[in-house]
Amino acid sequence: MRIARARRLAPAVAVALAAACAHAPPPAEPAHRPAPGEVGLASYYGTEFHGRRTASGARYDERALTCAHPTAPFGTRLRVTDLETGRSVVVTVNDRGPYAKGRVVDLSLAAARKLGMVERGLVRVRVERAPE
Repeated sequence: MRIARARRLAPAVAVALAAACAHAPPPAEPAHRPAPGEVGLASYYGTEFHGRRTASGARYDERALTCAHPTAPFGTRLRVTDLETGRSVVVTVNDRGPYAKGRVVDLSLAAARKLGMVERGLVRVRVERAPE
């Protein structure tokens, strides 16, 4: 008797479950989506490093648009955006660092000049992979 009743109710239960899933409300959207990429402080190399070897084996050139990043593969192009001014620069990773807490990237002198950060020293930036 129970089996017969279960067989009669099975299609109704399946339809009810499918309807419940089909009409579930969408997940709530966050009020503000943060921009992709990492946010932190940027610093720059001083002129005393010009000509020294970087972790990639290349020589540091203060006139080139390069940077040090702790994990991005060498040769990766990154867009670094100053969050205060909105200015950005695309740099190529050729070194490791920075090692100071809160810093996410060390820029070459040329990149720092493009961002207008030489006088300020440290700036809050967003770092994201640049489109190829």
